[in-house]
Amino acid sequence: MKLNGILPALITPFNEAGAVDHDELGSLIEYQLNAGVSGFVPLGSTGEYYALTNAERRQVLHTVKTAVGDRGTLIAGANGSCTREVLEQIKQTVDAGYRNLLIAPPYYALPSQEELIGHYNVILNEFSDINLVLYNYPVRTNVEVGFSVLDAFKDHPRVVGIKESSGSVLRAVEIGNTYKDHYQLSCGSDDVAFDFFMWGASSWICGPANCFPHQVCDFYRKFSRGDFIGAQNVMRSLFPVMASMEEGKFIQKVKYGCELTGFKPGNARMPLQPLTTEEKAKFRKIFEASQD
Repeated sequence: MKLNGILPALITPFNEAGAVDHDELGSLIEYQLNAGVSGFVPLGSTGEYYALTNAERRQVLHTVKTAVGDRGTLIAGANGSCTREVLEQIKQTVDAGYRNLLIAPPYYALPSQEELIGHYNVILNEFSDINLVLYNYPVRTNVEVGFSVLDAFKDHPRVVGIKESSGSVLRAVEIGNTYKDHYQLSCGSDDVAFDFFMWGASSWICGPANCFPHQVCDFYRKFSRGDFIGAQNVMRSLFPVMASMEEGKFIQKVKYGCELTGFKPGNARMPLQPLTTEEKAKFRKIFEASQD
């Protein structure tokens, strides 16, 4: 499984009644495909997977797979707070027809590195027909996918890559150098994407691609053909809005960005609260400046 290009970490739109809006989700997917994305990652952090019921997760998986068909790579999040729960999530994801999974350390349990290796081994032994993309996002899980974990699976044929969301360029350097023949590196830290690609990232699992996929895909095309100055200029124009997202209320800002683009994504589910009038005004100014 090749990790290439721009893969939006899909939001989950909600209608006015608070239910998942599958029609809006389908429209977002078409919009992003027309912009040139390579695939999608449903049920990630940006998709508020933690706030969905199991029935809603299955419905989202079905909608995404039906809408995309064979037009892009699909990598589904299937996470939980313990190994048992993660196995349950993986089973329903596999039953929905997905074979590529994005798996972070179990949150709240705070496993050691040895325990995390055991966690991933159980998954690989239980499901022999899936590919794993490791997901390092310590700000969410309080556990890092450390280099001992990367060492443990560096020769495993079904552990194909890592989404690095630590924000650490040094991690990207180390992975890009030491593990370049073992893992495909996917950028998960939007404001340092240019740096990640310089150090060997081949893809970008990108929440902001929900609301400005054309610019993000333009960055990738320029970088891929060796136009590093052009790619850097795209990132320079996007940096203020991405930095704003990264500094807080990320999901709400991505959803508001989708609203500014013409969609109806709805609010994030509680405990997250909508942006205030002042926050919207400030973000809108930055967002509109990025479109110039």
